[in-house]
Amino acid sequence: MKALVLEKRGVLSLRDVEIEEKVGPADVRVALHTVGVCGSDIHYYTHGSIGPFVVKAPMILGHEASGTVVEVGAEVRNLAVGDRVCMEPGIPDPMSRASLGGMYNLDPSVVFWATPPVHGVTRESVVHPAAFTFRIPEGVGFGEAAMVEPLAVGLHAVKKAAVAPGDVAVVLGAGTIGMVTALAAVAVGCSRVYVTDILKAKLEIAGGYESVVPIDVTAEEAAERVRSDTDGWGADVVFEASGNEQAAASVFDYSCPGGTVVLIGMPLRPVPMDIVSAQAKEARIETIFRYANVYPRALALLGSGKIDLKPLITETFRFDESVAAYEYAAQPKPTSVKTQIRVAESAQS
Repeated sequence: MKALVLEKRGVLSLRDVEIEEKVGPADVRVALHTVGVCGSDIHYYTHGSIGPFVVKAPMILGHEASGTVVEVGAEVRNLAVGDRVCMEPGIPDPMSRASLGGMYNLDPSVVFWATPPVHGVTRESVVHPAAFTFRIPEGVGFGEAAMVEPLAVGLHAVKKAAVAPGDVAVVLGAGTIGMVTALAAVAVGCSRVYVTDILKAKLEIAGGYESVVPIDVTAEEAAERVRSDTDGWGADVVFEASGNEQAAASVFDYSCPGGTVVLIGMPLRPVPMDIVSAQAKEARIETIFRYANVYPRALALLGSGKIDLKPLITETFRFDESVAAYEYAAQPKPTSVKTQIRVAESAQS
C-alpha cells in the first residue's frame, strides 16, 4: 500500500510499502480517511529522535487518525463494516500491572503508532484492536474525529485536575494541546479559561470560543492579569501546555492558594522549580502522560456539541501532498493550529 515514510532524518517519501497485517478475531481493518500531523511526528522528521526513541529504520509517520471499518474479526460485536471510527494509537499489554490498575497509558510495553520502531498510519489501511477503535457520533466529521487523539490529552489533564464547576483556569500555550485543553476545561465546567501565548493569530482563534480569554504575553504580564481579574486570588487550575522552560518555571505565579498545577508540555531540558512558592500556596502538582479511558468521553463531548474542533483544523492536504504537508508543518504560518492529511476522499468530510 502507499504510505508516508520517514526514510531518515529530514527525508520523507510517499511510496509503496509491504505491510502484512492479518485481522485477528478481536481486530478490525480500517481504511484510513484523515491523519493529523502531530508535533512528535514533526520532531522525528526534523531531529530523528525524541529522547530514547530513535528512528533507526524507515518508519511510517502519523498517529492521529480516523477512517472506515472495512473488515471485522470473528469475535467483534461492537463494530461493523461501514462504521466510521477513530482509533487510540497505543496498544498496551492487557495483563500488565499498569493495565490491570487502569493506567494502561503507563504500560512500559505499550505499542504506540509512529514511535520507533512501530509504523504509524499515514497510509491506506491499518489493522487495530476493536477494543481501541471507537465509532464516530453522527454529525462529527472525519477531520474532527482524527483530533480526538490530542483532545484526549487535554481531557485527561482536566480529569487529573479534578476541575469543579465555576473554576477559573489558565492554559500556558495556544498550540494544539493548549487549545484542546482549554476547550475541555470549559466543557467540564470552568467559568473562564485564560490562554497565554506570543502568537496573536493563535490567540485570536482561542478568543473566538466562549469563556476563553486570550492573553498576549508580549503585551501584558499574564500572571498579573489573572490576579487582577480574580481580585488578587489567582487561578484554581493552571495547565502548562507549552513545553517552554520559562513558562513551566512560572506555573505557581498563576495559582491561587490550594490550587492545582497540571504539567502537560514536555520541556527539552530540566526546568528549575520554585518549591517554596508551591509550598506557600500548598499547590497540588499533577502530571500526565498521554491518556487512558477518555476516548468515549471525548467523542461524547464532540457528539453533544459541547466541544467544536473545526476552527482548530487550519490546513488540509491531499494524500499525494503528504510530503508537502510535513514541509509546511515543520515551518507553519502563525495562524496554523492543526495540519491534517486526507488519505481518502468521501462524501462526508
